[in-house]
Amino acid sequence: MATTKWVVDPTHSEVQFKVKHLMITTVTGYFGSFNVEVETEDDDFTKATRTVFTADVDSISTNNEQRDTHLKSPDFFDAENHGQVRFEGKDYEKKGDDEYKLSGDLTIRGVTKPITVNVEFGGVVVDPYGQTKAGFTISGKINRKEFGLSWDAVTEAGNVVVSDEIKLQSEIQLVKQG
Repeated sequence: MATTKWVVDPTHSEVQFKVKHLMITTVTGYFGSFNVEVETEDDDFTKATRTVFTADVDSISTNNEQRDTHLKSPDFFDAENHGQVRFEGKDYEKKGDDEYKLSGDLTIRGVTKPITVNVEFGGVVVDPYGQTKAGFTISGKINRKEFGLSWDAVTEAGNVVVSDEIKLQSEIQLVKQG
């Protein structure tokens, strides 16, 4: 079996997270700088031998500079000491026609925990420029406090400012390397 290498196409990919604010609205954040590398046997992603995702914490954006600075601080990601979020995939398992589960280890702030995310496989196509591309929609949830993102505040009325649950959502397009 031949090893096939795939890398992210950053212009056709996005990595975001969503968190409840004051438990009444959802704030969306993005990582502007990230990388994905996958190695498969031929073009079969269920036989991935390596899946690595990294995101640069300094690239976080919630469209609010003050909030972004707070997220990069020791209260949350502590970007100065922990500059990257990292996920290493261990198992890519088919669950339905185009539905998969990807399990692996997520590291945030120096804390590594196993997680499983849902993956919708969009397929493999050749683009107009002759590049072979694969598309994926990825979703999941984590508890931020399990990764040391433990800052908390409560309003005067007793409402939680930031929920513990973080929803993960990504659109990833990979390019097959020749």
